[in-house]
Amino acid sequence: MAVQPLRIYPDEILRQVCEPVARVDDSVQQLLDDLGESMYAHQGVGLAAPQIGVSRRAVVVDVAPRDEESQLIELVNPRVVEFSEETIDFEEGCLSLPDEAEMVTRPGRVVVEALDRRGKPFTVEAEGLLAVALQHEIDHLDGRLFIDYLSRLKRSLIDRRLRKRQAQAG
Repeated sequence: MAVQPLRIYPDEILRQVCEPVARVDDSVQQLLDDLGESMYAHQGVGLAAPQIGVSRRAVVVDVAPRDEESQLIELVNPRVVEFSEETIDFEEGCLSLPDEAEMVTRPGRVVVEALDRRGKPFTVEAEGLLAVALQHEIDHLDGRLFIDYLSRLKRSLIDRRLRKRQAQAG
């Protein structure tokens, strides 16, 4: 296991559609380990493989409060198979878009199907923060970011700020 550096917007990998995992093997289990360790080290509630430079369909999520026991969920090839018509507004941020956060409207409840670290299918029914986190991370696998749900003006302002920071840093 190793903490991996984060890919920061506008890194192109964040806009790519990730490849499905054909078979859960040792390399995928290592990827899940790296995702979990990196998510905790960078103090996130979720992390998707492209955020550490890997274009494969794998994510981890843990929405448990920091002072409680972790509840890590590892998902390979996750997909939302059901969502509520009822929506919730939630302030979202992203480790790959540092210091940016905006209100995003998403379905308040989802059902997600995925494979676990052994390749066995499982289902997660989620609402509230867990539903938001799952949708956010699965979006990463399709090259979508939370800013894509914002108005063109807000998205443009965030894009300019992040590109300016990147230019100043490098």
